Amino acid sequence: MEKDPERAAAPAAAADGRTERGRQTREKIADAMLALLDEGATEFPADKVAACAGVSRRSVFHHFADMAQLVDTAITRRLEQLAEQIRPLPTTGPRAVRVAALAEQRARILEWITPARKAVMRMDHPSPRIQQTIDEAFADARARLEAVLAEELDTLTGQRRTDLVDGLDAVTTWGAWHHWRSTGLSPEQARHAMEATVLNLLASIAPEPEPDSKQESKQAPA
Repeated sequence: MEKDPERAAAPAAAADGRTERGRQTREKIADAMLALLDEGATEFPADKVAACAGVSRRSVFHHFADMAQLVDTAITRRLEQLAEQIRPLPTTGPRAVRVAALAEQRARILEWITPARKAVMRMDHPSPRIQQTIDEAFADARARLEAVLAEELDTLTGQRRTDLVDGLDAVTTWGAWHHWRSTGLSPEQARHAMEATVLNLLASIAPEPEPDSKQESKQAPA
């Protein structure tokens, strides 16, 4: 007796459907915790997370072994979402334009990621998964910085180049942003501080070349 292909496929399709619904529910619960985090919450009781996600408390612990695993999943999810916030930046053109674009993007992302970074700081021992995601984000940010400022950085070699990249990296990542924001600067003021600091560090190599139009006007006869 031949098997009915449609009947044979039905159990697999049902299993796939359950798997997908489970994945969606896990994401919904993790996103609920992130929403509470963004609102300034520092504690995440299961009942509160469940209510925010629109699921039962039992569902929370069906999908996560405990609240620590949920926190780990949610923080990792937020850090991985960084990739969605990043857009290509100019790597050629006037220095001021490139630096302004870099500072605008970094300021927006760093302000957005602040609740998750503070949550990581409160963890005694961030999981290897979280630490790996943070390390990868730092490495990617440094590589993008070097691409945007390659015109200036490529005039240097050896330790001098490394030292300048280290300094530029420090003032365009979350540590500096957190310092500026926690000492009272608004997001716009902190963005300006970042932009000005990057420009000042680059000026230590050489001042920004003037636009050709200005140079030509200076050379034109009176």
